[in-house]
Amino acid sequence: MTAIPQERRLVTAVPGPKSLELQARRTATVAGGVGSTMPVFAARAGGGVLEDVDGNRFIDFGSGIAVTTVGASAEAVVRRATAQLADFTHTCFMITPYEGYVAVCEQLAELTPGDHAKKSALFNSGAEAVENAVKIARSYTKRQAVVVFDHGYHGRTNLTMALTAKNMPYKNGFGPFAPEIYRVPVAYGYRWPTGPENCGPEASAQAIDQISKQIGAENVAAIIIEPVLGEGGFIEPAKGFLPALAKFAKDNGIVFVADEIQSGFCRTGQWFACEDEGIVPDLITTAKGIAGGLPLAAVTGRAEIMDAAHSGGLGGTYGGNPVACAAALGSIETMRELDLPAKARRIEEIMKARLATLREKYDVVGDVRGRGAMIAIELVKDRESKEPAAEATAALAKACQQAGLLVLTCGTYGNVLRFLPPLVIGEDLLNEGLDIIEQAFAGL
Repeated sequence: MTAIPQERRLVTAVPGPKSLELQARRTATVAGGVGSTMPVFAARAGGGVLEDVDGNRFIDFGSGIAVTTVGASAEAVVRRATAQLADFTHTCFMITPYEGYVAVCEQLAELTPGDHAKKSALFNSGAEAVENAVKIARSYTKRQAVVVFDHGYHGRTNLTMALTAKNMPYKNGFGPFAPEIYRVPVAYGYRWPTGPENCGPEASAQAIDQISKQIGAENVAAIIIEPVLGEGGFIEPAKGFLPALAKFAKDNGIVFVADEIQSGFCRTGQWFACEDEGIVPDLITTAKGIAGGLPLAAVTGRAEIMDAAHSGGLGGTYGGNPVACAAALGSIETMRELDLPAKARRIEEIMKARLATLREKYDVVGDVRGRGAMIAIELVKDRESKEPAAEATAALAKACQQAGLLVLTCGTYGNVLRFLPPLVIGEDLLNEGLDIIEQAFAGL
């Protein structure tokens, strides 16, 4: 599958001399607002391993934030993208269309939930997809208000910053933001005051009540939610919450939008996370895992809603770039051939069993949650108060990185370790990564 040996190897300090040299060049020319998790510079990646410029190899539990689901250099992605590069790199679909764009839209119509007629529009990034979903919903409903949720993340453009819940680092100092955005509670079971068993019905009732009283259902164009909240802390909304919101939307002519940018394309053990409770969204936004690392995003939905925007109202110079479309077809081919939903479920089985033992052993582990290969640990200072342990989370992530394991943090309170391994990772590497996590906790 990949020429890179699938083994962890540390041959220098982290970061090594070549990474330090590149860091000096970066500091001189790259804007300071662009951060990085790891202090090393990548040279190669594939399977479950990332190799830096000094020859160190890291086990990858990040997948470029859920992008390299099929690995960073999957054969079918490289083959198809290379062939397309030789033919042409760009014509602009809005000027001279090409088959690859149509083929990706056909795949999206087949793979996304529901058997209704569907259409898609392709873009470059997740934020673009969400922004265009709002445009489409407003055009279809002739309404303006958009409902989003506590702990939600939807992007870094002006409109999607307004949709995003977390101030730092995404919104701080960047306002004013787009109007007609309304935030309501989400069913965060671990932190729900009356306990997780009551969370789904209570949170949905509270959210619906706020929408009805504070906005008016008749004014709402769209309800947008991540079926598993990503940056907010890998929060799975308590059972019953999503179906209640979807029903409320349907009953009131509101477009229900599932933001599957991080959770989609096999990541949670199903093709799309909203399938878990049988949700069939009106629109679904995708990006990240869709194209094996090349920039591509989509809005897919009911044909009559997607057709609401006037001709020329959707698009963009690079949207649905032919090389990215070829990569997407290769990525989907790999997901089908390797049955990556099943591999994600196997990753969950291994990870949750190991992480459950950590929770038994260490009081700092408040919650272990997630589905498929989208797993997280929430860390707290004590289990009674559930006060977030952000410092411990940062320390653990750094210890893992120094030992050769790439892990990411997230959460509104900065206290969640999130694990997003490529779905093609070997079980030996997966278990070695979990060994490193256990050692990091032992040294806390």
